[in-house]
Amino acid sequence: MPDLNRIRFETTIQAPADVVWHHITSLDSYKQWTSAFAEGSYFQGSWEEGARIRFLAPSGDGMVSEIAESRRNEFISIRHLGFIANGTEDMTSEAVRAWAPAYENYTLQPVQGGTRLVIDQDVPAEWAEHLGQAWPKALRLLAGLCETRAAS
Repeated sequence: MPDLNRIRFETTIQAPADVVWHHITSLDSYKQWTSAFAEGSYFQGSWEEGARIRFLAPSGDGMVSEIAESRRNEFISIRHLGFIANGTEDMTSEAVRAWAPAYENYTLQPVQGGTRLVIDQDVPAEWAEHLGQAWPKALRLLAGLCETRAAS
């Protein structure tokens, strides 16, 4: 059984849920707000429930995941399954089994004047500090996109 901590981040974005959803899941916006984690981050795949999705750095290394649940404009649950290194997916090594599967959930709740976004993420203890610093930056970037640029 993976040894994980659950971390939570919350923010209110002054934009409707459909705009927030768009900027979370569109590739152009994703590249901008996830730069808080790693400059040049991108994804390959679909945000549809059951779909495989890869979250990658410019080097091509990253995470292999699947969308465990997707309710448009309300909730996304990402099930992280393994690493990608040197173009190879690793979903069975001891290092991966120590933490996988791990979930990253996005809950969008309508509130007066906008959307409350709640992020719940399962993380190994050694990643908690980095993510604790990166998530607030990422959420500020995401809010900026949502509040200044409507979904197209």
